[in-house]
Amino acid sequence: MAGTELLTTDETRRADAAAIQAGTPGLTLMRCAGAAVAERARALAGDGKGLGKILVLCGPGNNGGDGFVAATRLAEAGVAVEVALLGTVAALTGDAAAAASEWNGPVADAAAAEPAGFALVIDALFGAGLSRPLEGDAAALVGRVNGAGVPVLAVDVPSGLDGDTGASAGPVVSATETVTFVRRKPGHLLLPGRRLCGPVTVAGIGIPDAIVAGIRPKAHVNGPDLWGAAFPRLAEDSHKYTRGHAVVLSGPAHRTGAARLAARGALRIGAGLVTVLSPTPALPENAAQLTAIMLRPCDGADDLDDALTDERLNVIVAGPGLGTGAPTRDLVRVATEAGRGLVLDADALTSFSGKADELAEMIATGGGQAVATPHEGEFARLFKGVAAVPMEGSKLARARAAAAHLGAVVVLKGADTVIAAPDGRAAINPNGTPWLGTAGSGDVLCGFIGGLLAQGMAPAEAAAAAVWLHAAAARRHGPGLISEDLPEMMPGVLGEVLAGLAAA
Repeated sequence: MAGTELLTTDETRRADAAAIQAGTPGLTLMRCAGAAVAERARALAGDGKGLGKILVLCGPGNNGGDGFVAATRLAEAGVAVEVALLGTVAALTGDAAAAASEWNGPVADAAAAEPAGFALVIDALFGAGLSRPLEGDAAALVGRVNGAGVPVLAVDVPSGLDGDTGASAGPVVSATETVTFVRRKPGHLLLPGRRLCGPVTVAGIGIPDAIVAGIRPKAHVNGPDLWGAAFPRLAEDSHKYTRGHAVVLSGPAHRTGAARLAARGALRIGAGLVTVLSPTPALPENAAQLTAIMLRPCDGADDLDDALTDERLNVIVAGPGLGTGAPTRDLVRVATEAGRGLVLDADALTSFSGKADELAEMIATGGGQAVATPHEGEFARLFKGVAAVPMEGSKLARARAAAAHLGAVVVLKGADTVIAAPDGRAAINPNGTPWLGTAGSGDVLCGFIGGLLAQGMAPAEAAAAAVWLHAAAARRHGPGLISEDLPEMMPGVLGEVLAGLAAA
């Protein structure tokens, strides 16, 4: 959907090139970018009595060109500006040289610049395409910027940050805010990039949405704009049997809470019916806690197979508190063979540690309707020894590789959760919150995914929606959150989302 796309550095270059080929000069794009930076800088540098002096740090490439334009626009508006360049004006080329020629003031040596004492520093040193760690004068300058205690406005990305991965091999500017252009990049959302960028403003610079669409980016910002069209709505004649029936597999006695959390999540997010399938010894424990959620015995794979002869049971949630080992693998085998929607988490994934190929074969048998929700530890155990799935590097690339290998949607959890589909589509979640770092929150997320699958959402859309709603519920509650609170926040969150979708 237009506006939700994330552009890699290569895709951004392709968008620029396409716009230039279509008749927009590169210098025009640069002038628009610099003007957007200047506009935001004026807001940041104001102290209520006027604007303080701004230091614009320019690099030797097009990012520096944006900085020269911003400095020119600020000076034209009467703002006190000092420009410092890494390198020499004579060495600049192309549009950056043209932008520098429009600056009428002096140009200091950035290698000797002292940011302390300025009202604002504009970081226009290096853009998102930097592929090497900062060294020498550049590294020392970044250290002085970070130590100056001055607000920093980064142009495109903070210098030193990889725009594709959100990581850096060396020093990186810690920005107060960032202005980027056309669309955000994965590195704006992936940690530590998200923290180092601060709030990100996306400025239009005259590149049409049609050009972005023509590049066909496969990464998106997660949110209602992405999955809202597929989100379940109730018709006048909706009833519980039209809203799906999710089943959650319970663990043994004294390990049943996780399954109940998942079941409550599935019910609260809209599944018409939810049943917990419980080992017989755990039935009293589960029965004491369940009311609207149904309960029936299930003492192994054969019992699950019998239960699934009822085709109305259209989604299975397996993993939370289930126990690890061969019995769990047998349950997953039966669940996949049934061809229903399937959510796999926790013990269901750990039971396949080092057996990702076996799990992939099972998922393929069921038609690939599965969602796997590992955290980093479960991810490492599951894909240990799988050459096609890297253990390090870009979280986006790792999630995509895992999804392709499993033939399932993979939700690689964390503060920067990535949702990846086997076909390469992916979303990065922007609204994660530390309040979710509490026992059982992942179990509730499983239930949310299962509940949306039960209502007919496709796996990728259900997973993306559940991740965003999960975080929205946590933010709505705030301090003191425990996992039991998450389902109870859902009515309010759903009401806001549905109202927003109706108004769009």
